[in-house]
Amino acid sequence: MADFFNKWREGLARTSKAAFGRLASMLGATEITSDTWDDLEALLIQADVGIETAQLVLKSLKDAVKRDGLTRASELQAVLKAELRSRLITPPPIAFSTKPAVILLVGVNGSGKTTTAAKLGQRFLKEGKKILFGAADTFRAAAVDQLQVWGDRLKAEVVSGAPESDPGAVAYNAVQAGIARGVDIILIDTAGRLHTRFNLMEELKKVYRVVNKAMPDAPHAVWLVLDATTGQNALQQARAFKDAVKVTGVILSKLDSSARGGMAFAIQRELGLPILFAGLGEKPEDLTPFDPDAFVNGILD
Repeated sequence: MADFFNKWREGLARTSKAAFGRLASMLGATEITSDTWDDLEALLIQADVGIETAQLVLKSLKDAVKRDGLTRASELQAVLKAELRSRLITPPPIAFSTKPAVILLVGVNGSGKTTTAAKLGQRFLKEGKKILFGAADTFRAAAVDQLQVWGDRLKAEVVSGAPESDPGAVAYNAVQAGIARGVDIILIDTAGRLHTRFNLMEELKKVYRVVNKAMPDAPHAVWLVLDATTGQNALQQARAFKDAVKVTGVILSKLDSSARGGMAFAIQRELGLPILFAGLGEKPEDLTPFDPDAFVNGILD
């Protein structure tokens, strides 16, 4: 258990130093004043918690001050930690009743989808699952090659198509192959696309529909991979993808590289989507199931 929390603490070192690191000095032994609230609001916004979430957090803290008679800024630390924790959804267990279960990975360019697909594949393999990859990012040859390298390493089949071929056809073939091979999990890596590009989002919707034609009730999960270093812009991405393809969960990649990290709170407030995994490093095992307690403790360490 100590190693688990150490991994989170080390992975969130940048966030705890840059964004929330000023809390220790801010919430010192001084009395609570109007400046305390102004400084705390500025810190939360700079940490990418979001303006609305920051204001709601401050309201809860002010209510606690009145209710409990708090007078010292240092007394706010425990209240703030509890308040931030209450704003994070405990993610549901990753379990599927359908075999094969089809997971569609979506996100913008450079968010880390292909690497995340590989890390997820390794995690499922360690759980004794048989997996298959669908390389539906047909517009970036490096993505197909990268996934094939991982497939060879993990001894997992990769279904791909010709460069710039129809990604929907690749996804359809991957589902059909997964059914025929009797695999447990089909991970379909889609092309990165800007959430503001209408035609690309329409194409992603087509991939979603084709997967459903290949297997009723599929995809069984749509996971949005968000780069934690993108800050509040990630919220706009998440909203667009959720509207387009019914996103069911979020994976925060590159969380160890983020100097802020507060966007997790904004995502959950605005979209109500659970954060399922977090990337805390480069190694496959560094894709870790999201733990709200470890996250809050890590950023406020």
